[in-house]
Amino acid sequence: MKTIINLKSILIYTLCLAGPIFLAYSCTENKTSDSKDIAQEENMAKLTNDDKTIVVIDNDSDTQFLMDAAEMQLEEIKLGQLAQQHGDSEHVKELGKMMENDHSKAHEELVALARSKSVSIPTTATEDTQKAYDKLADEKGNEFGKSYSKMMVDHHEDAIDKFEKASKDSEDPEIRAWATEKLPSLRAHLSHAEACKEKCEKMKS
Repeated sequence: MKTIINLKSILIYTLCLAGPIFLAYSCTENKTSDSKDIAQEENMAKLTNDDKTIVVIDNDSDTQFLMDAAEMQLEEIKLGQLAQQHGDSEHVKELGKMMENDHSKAHEELVALARSKSVSIPTTATEDTQKAYDKLADEKGNEFGKSYSKMMVDHHEDAIDKFEKASKDSEDPEIRAWATEKLPSLRAHLSHAEACKEKCEKMKS
C-alpha cells in the first residue's frame, strides 16, 4: 500500500543498468495461476513505479491482511456451497448457508475497501482452497460433517486472531475499523461451527 508501507519491511536497491532487465525477467519467470500469488505480484508492481529504484516487498502488514482476508472469504464461500450440497444433516447445511451468505457480503465490502487502497487481492479460490475443497468432497455422510465443522472451527479461530491484530495494529483507520466491525460475526460463526461439530461428533457415522 503506497501510503502506509513500513520502510523497515522493504529492501530498496539503487538502480543499475541491468535493473529494468532484472525486474522484467523476474516478473516473467514468476508467472503463476494462483490468485493470491497474482495479487502479490500486482502489489509489488505498483510499488516499482519509481524508475530509480527496485522495491522488493518483504511484508506490508495491511496489504497482507487484506489479501489473507480475501482468501478466507472466498474459501468459506466455496466450502459453504459444498456443505449445502454434500452435507447429510440440517445443521451442516445451515452452517454452510450461513458461511456462504455472510462471507459473500463481507467479500463485497472487502473488494471495495481494497480497491480504495489500491491493493490487489485474490479474486478466485486459491490452490490451497481447492485442495481443502477436494479433500472434503471425497468424504461422505457424517464424516463430511465432522471434517467440515472442524475446518470451520480452525479457520475462524485463525481468522479471529488475524482480525483482532488488524483491529489494533493496522496503520490505516479504515482497515482497522473494518476488521473491528467483522469480529462479532466471526465470533458468532465460530460458536455455530463449534455447535455443529459437537452435534456431528454425537451422531453415528
